[in-house]
Amino acid sequence: MSDRIYIKSPREIELMRQAGRITAGARSIGRQAVKSGISTKQIDKAINEFIVRSGAVPTFLGYGGFPASACISVNDEVIHGIPGKRIVRSGDIVSIDVGATYKGYVGDCAGTFLCGEVSEEAKRLVEVTRQSFFEGIKFAKVGYRISDIGAAIQEYVEARGYSVVRDYVGHGVGREMHEAPEVPNYRPTAHRPDPRLVKGMVIAVEPMINMGAYDVKVLSNDWTVVTCDKSLSAHYENTIAITDGEAEILTMAEDI
Repeated sequence: MSDRIYIKSPREIELMRQAGRITAGARSIGRQAVKSGISTKQIDKAINEFIVRSGAVPTFLGYGGFPASACISVNDEVIHGIPGKRIVRSGDIVSIDVGATYKGYVGDCAGTFLCGEVSEEAKRLVEVTRQSFFEGIKFAKVGYRISDIGAAIQEYVEARGYSVVRDYVGHGVGREMHEAPEVPNYRPTAHRPDPRLVKGMVIAVEPMINMGAYDVKVLSNDWTVVTCDKSLSAHYENTIAITDGEAEILTMAEDI
């Protein structure tokens, strides 16, 4: 990934709105598909069909060799779950991360959804994770720094007894799914670049929050990231554009 931060023109932002609407719709399709008895592969199929039907391309499919259109991660799986034969059961929490490329521009978003009767502890984790995103983007304004977003997320999450994953972060979005700058969900160390936000920057803010410790590891499939202590994990992400005022969420859907 290049260190260059690409500032988007109004025309590019409009194309990214269109990509974002499709991506948000795909996430909604995934949310609606989360029911006891469905396989993660079936959820991925529904998402793929929606993206293609919408005239876009599934960004994740083939990206770095990833074999599906969505990352579907269950319970202690943090991110990059590979859809397959796994059956979703009542009580599970299911994280769905999806990207769609439309007219050369990418939308990227994620959410964690409840299947059936879920514990109050799991519900609270999901709610805190989602809200931490909104706490972070209060600082996604011209003049603030990238670190201000992560610091707000970290403060909100840790005050509620959860931990913020350190090994994976948000990122810039545009013609590529991963562009500069990196967007940590915590206050970064001094050696990490910390650019100021300017109008036209487009970034994906994506808190990954664990019920237990923040330590994670990658499974033998070289993709799926899980919590080391097997605690539950939740994920929430939107692509946002920096404007003259409040950040514009490009991948927002009314039901999520």
